[in-house]
Amino acid sequence: MLVTKQPVLRRFWYPVIPVDQFGDGPRPFTLLGEALAVWIDADGMAHAVQDRCCHRSAKLSEGWTNAETGSIVCPYHGWEYNGTGACTRIPQWKDQEREIKFRITAFKTEIRYGYVWVCLSDEPLQPIPEIDNVDLPGFRLIQQFYEIWKCAGLRLMENSFDNAHIAFVHRNSFGIIKEPEPPTMTLEENAQGLVMRSEVPVQNNALQMKNLGQEGQARTVRHITSTWYLPFARQTHIRYPNGLIHAIVTIATPVDDRTSQVVQFCVRNDTEEQARAEDINAFDRQVTEEDRQVLESTEFDVPLRIDSGREFHMPSDRPGILMRKQILALLHEHGEDDVTLYQKDRMAEAAE
Repeated sequence: MLVTKQPVLRRFWYPVIPVDQFGDGPRPFTLLGEALAVWIDADGMAHAVQDRCCHRSAKLSEGWTNAETGSIVCPYHGWEYNGTGACTRIPQWKDQEREIKFRITAFKTEIRYGYVWVCLSDEPLQPIPEIDNVDLPGFRLIQQFYEIWKCAGLRLMENSFDNAHIAFVHRNSFGIIKEPEPPTMTLEENAQGLVMRSEVPVQNNALQMKNLGQEGQARTVRHITSTWYLPFARQTHIRYPNGLIHAIVTIATPVDDRTSQVVQFCVRNDTEEQARAEDINAFDRQVTEEDRQVLESTEFDVPLRIDSGREFHMPSDRPGILMRKQILALLHEHGEDDVTLYQKDRMAEAAE
């Protein structure tokens, strides 16, 4: 699947830039191949518009914001645009009361979980995912990382629900390589995606024993409920035997066909005194780096059709297979089909 060729994917919400990375001016971001200029005005409202001035095509993300009006200012000739994309001021016009009819495309925005989220459609198919426990007393949200991965978002989602890779990819962190048989799971499909439940035996290294408050316990069991939200977001709710909850949220925002902007944070029911965020992030960073090394070696053009002949499967792949089937059904529901490089190559061969 080439994500930039599937218009329906523009109808979902994606986190694009952390709120704390905004200063006084706009920031650029590419979402599904669409170049955006994103900014937060003085009232704390987020805005996103096409990163192209309609006058002479300069990048608006290279400009600044008008502190009084909250508009974005083009760095080339000073044309200003508000959050709806309407041009509100042309400094060169002597008659400032003259009606301006120029505009650029604006996109829906929200601020949630410390990020600006953008939907490239006026009619999102689903809301921003609701993350468990974020606002409850006794829980804390820890920002973990925000970086580009050279892999498809669907690969990352499948990996998050793949119990068979743990023993091998994570053999140096929490996997048990001598026990390669994946634990059993239950799956439930729903309108937003699917839910997987499983109990996963894991090993604890010294840092993780400290993070979990399980000093001296070389092994433990993770009681896991993982929720996948179409198309590229997941929440993995981990409950340990001592009652600790560590919920990991990962979203693979599609930049283009080959790359994803990966956002990850976690929610826990302990305190900084019990486990330092720095230590928690250090362990989870080791785990995600193990995933990243493998995922960046995979092909970005994921075949949605299970019988494509390009990839073969085993029983533990069932969550990923259901993901592919749901995304393919979504495409068909909206009059689309899976656009792949493989199909283009076959069409070229047939034409010769």
